[in-house]
Amino acid sequence: MVSPYLVHIDDVQPENMQKDKGWAISEFRLPVTGAHGSSTTIFHSIFRPGSTHAKHKHDRCDEIAVYLKGHGIVGQSDQRTQVGPGHCRLMPAGTPHFFHNETKDTDGMCIGFYMGAKSVPDTGYGFCGQVNDADLQMPRGKTLTEGTLLHVSTVEPLKLSAADGWQISEYRMPIGKHTGSPNAQFWMKLAPGDMLHKHRFDNCEVLYYVNSGEGVAGAGGKTSRIRAGHTHFIPRGVEQFIANTGKDTLEVIGVYTGAGSIADGGYVHTGKVSAAELTAA
Repeated sequence: MVSPYLVHIDDVQPENMQKDKGWAISEFRLPVTGAHGSSTTIFHSIFRPGSTHAKHKHDRCDEIAVYLKGHGIVGQSDQRTQVGPGHCRLMPAGTPHFFHNETKDTDGMCIGFYMGAKSVPDTGYGFCGQVNDADLQMPRGKTLTEGTLLHVSTVEPLKLSAADGWQISEYRMPIGKHTGSPNAQFWMKLAPGDMLHKHRFDNCEVLYYVNSGEGVAGAGGKTSRIRAGHTHFIPRGVEQFIANTGKDTLEVIGVYTGAGSIADGGYVHTGKVSAAELTAA
């Protein structure tokens, strides 16, 4: 039986990627992979000023990336545009793409998901060429028309029922069934005291990254304290919850593997979180 897996990014060893294959990334970590029972891999990338992940593609999976810090230029086939904190992007399988941090003094950071791929080789990774000055000087559009690129602030929050366990301040789904994706990407905010009560997803895995704040998360009967930098993999059918026990907003970014919406994920509310469960971590 596959068990939930929780790890902080600081406890994950950076990967030694090949620069001649396009991996001129300052820091690249894989907190969740198939080795942990997941069908999807989470990656965490840091780009120092001027660094680039060169043109590449993943022939066997879609890639979802969420940009959290810094600003840069992205390429998708023959299109170019700029991204910054809050941009959410889906790169379809088999399409060449790149990212370049063009800022002078700010690191770029993104969290991402290789949907349905258990490792980097499992994605069907292929190096497509270096990024040159001509690539960076191409005209930049407002967005990309291949795949999906949008800013989370432009996405209307979903209206979710507190009676079904959604005692949270804000929930947005930038990518999902409504954008043509078989997998959903969500961005959830919990104010102090908020919680997503006990529930399970019978049809999908849940993978998420804690972007800010702190709280308590439960999965499979185990309760743990979480803070910014934690990643969590929860297999399908496993009861779970998340609560903000801190003083600041708890911000969580994640995906439903194999489900384009909450309903398609087989969401089932299973009960309220008790005070004892919150103090058990």
